[in-house]
Amino acid sequence: MSLSCLAPAQPPASTLQLTTHDTAGRIASVVLTCDPAGGTHPKHDKACAVLQSAGGDFSRIQSRHQMCTLIYAPVDVTAVGTWRGKPVSFRTTYANHCEADRDSDDVFAF
Repeated sequence: MSLSCLAPAQPPASTLQLTTHDTAGRIASVVLTCDPAGGTHPKHDKACAVLQSAGGDFSRIQSRHQMCTLIYAPVDVTAVGTWRGKPVSFRTTYANHCEADRDSDDVFAF
């Protein structure tokens, strides 16, 4: 009889709390876990793949090609947690929700 089924599950290698706050006072927050992908992020598989390709560095995320309006409605975003055991603390402001989604390649699309 094997006791391997009694071993605790390995925690995700990366856990991030992602938050957006816009000028209308709307605040949204999700948890993103990677390795394995999960959490409350609606596009967790894609968000983990984007962060993987950026080495977990939010400033290295490649924007996708998408047009956005020039309406200025700032969105503050934050990411706090760990990426593969290393602490993460990222904060920036995008001109609007469209730019936040585009420039983060959907990491902040929730």
